[in-house]
Amino acid sequence: MTDTTSPTPITVYIDADACPVKDETYKVAARYGLKTFVVSNSYMNVPRTEMIERVVVEEGPDVADDWIAERAGRSDIVITADVPLAGRCFKAGATVLSPKGKAFDEGAMGMALATRNLMDDLRSAGEITGGPKPFSARDRSDFLSALDLAVTKLRRDGFGG
Repeated sequence: MTDTTSPTPITVYIDADACPVKDETYKVAARYGLKTFVVSNSYMNVPRTEMIERVVVEEGPDVADDWIAERAGRSDIVITADVPLAGRCFKAGATVLSPKGKAFDEGAMGMALATRNLMDDLRSAGEITGGPKPFSARDRSDFLSALDLAVTKLRRDGFGG
């Protein structure tokens, strides 16, 4: 008797409100045939294909994050720069990537949370901390490589098609 069950599909979730790599994600997802959810608090244009679904959630703190975190699991990839969301999705077993291509793994999560908390404390104390470095072509390239690697690893682990 042969196994006729198909593998659990790989799904991509984009925390889209400030994501600079949506177009790159669409291209990689199309190449692999991955369902992609573009989650935001406001309407945004997405390619017209059944594989990309726009999800507009209510206004409010963490509403988009909650939507993603409630659905992300072991066969999924989450694209976000939001450290608390990354932590929630990582704990659920999802592969989590920053828009700069950094994978949130066990070690990176602890460091990212500590850095975030330190920066919050400095800002609260009135320290001027500046913003993040501008997004570069190298960041975009690093993201594309990381996303391709993440899909390949999930497929090797038995997910996807």
